[in-house]
Amino acid sequence: MQKIYVSVIIPCFNSEKTILKTLEALEKQNFDKPFEILICDDGSKDNTVKIAKQFAKKSKIPVRVFANPHQGPAWQRNFGVKKAKGKIIVFTDSDCIPGKNWLKEMVKPIEKGIAHGVQGTYKTLNKESLIARFEGYEIEKRHERMKKQKYIDFIGTFSAAYLKEVFLKFGGFDTRFKTASGEDPELSYRISKAGYKLVFNPRAYVYHPHPSSLKKYLKQKFYRGFWRVLMYEKHPDKIMKDSYTGIEVPVSVLSVILFIFFLFLSIFEKTFLALSFLFLAIFILANASSIIFMGKKEKKMYIIAPFLMFLRTFAWILGFLTGIIKLKILKK
Repeated sequence: MQKIYVSVIIPCFNSEKTILKTLEALEKQNFDKPFEILICDDGSKDNTVKIAKQFAKKSKIPVRVFANPHQGPAWQRNFGVKKAKGKIIVFTDSDCIPGKNWLKEMVKPIEKGIAHGVQGTYKTLNKESLIARFEGYEIEKRHERMKKQKYIDFIGTFSAAYLKEVFLKFGGFDTRFKTASGEDPELSYRISKAGYKLVFNPRAYVYHPHPSSLKKYLKQKFYRGFWRVLMYEKHPDKIMKDSYTGIEVPVSVLSVILFIFFLFLSIFEKTFLALSFLFLAIFILANASSIIFMGKKEKKMYIIAPFLMFLRTFAWILGFLTGIIKLKILKK
């Protein structure tokens, strides 16, 4: 039996509807080196483990399934790395469908010796949903920024690869992050700051279903804000920008806060109304390039995108404030 070269690690939680498609796509990879798949189940209550084990029995690729207690995705990924036999570890999610050349493209920069870690990209799976398309465009715009950078500092685990020895040197993901939000860039920040090279490869893509309803989308953004409290506490230098998000994010947050503040004051003094709309205009200007990018993809986004961006930012602010209260104030 050939020595395992790459280990693909997939954390799962109640993924019975999606995990089989993920595994089938991995089995069809255009990749000529031996690799294994590690399913690290996070205490699922459905048939995820059963489906994965049935697949493992029939698969030509080594598949190992671990039924673990509920600890969160960061813990499950760390567990998977400890069990991995490959010198390169690759992460994806249980609702992602990797493209045929995904694995080959993920490890290519590491094999060439030009990187210690790699970020892949998304393609939207559920394009019938307006909200999903919006988030897809949002990510695509940010990845356009990453394409222009020789090295990056932000890696998300939906499509990520690291040299195993580098991952272990930094102790893996911070398990204080209990949901899949912030633990992945927090690790890549640490690795990048230490001088290791991380790159973006747009040819390494997975198909992914983004939130299909406004409620699900805003809930996602709320928790992004919530866990950013922990991330920015460890990396305050990343508040203003990183390789994934630019200065428009903090400007958007500040302008929405000031818009709401002065709008409230205008109830008592009408002159504050003009100030509130000034900050609304600043918000739109800060996001103008993204609005134009989305509008070129789909004309209705010229109207819809600013509205969704405002709601997204508001949900993020609420999440961040909740995170400060729950993670910092109440824990004291």
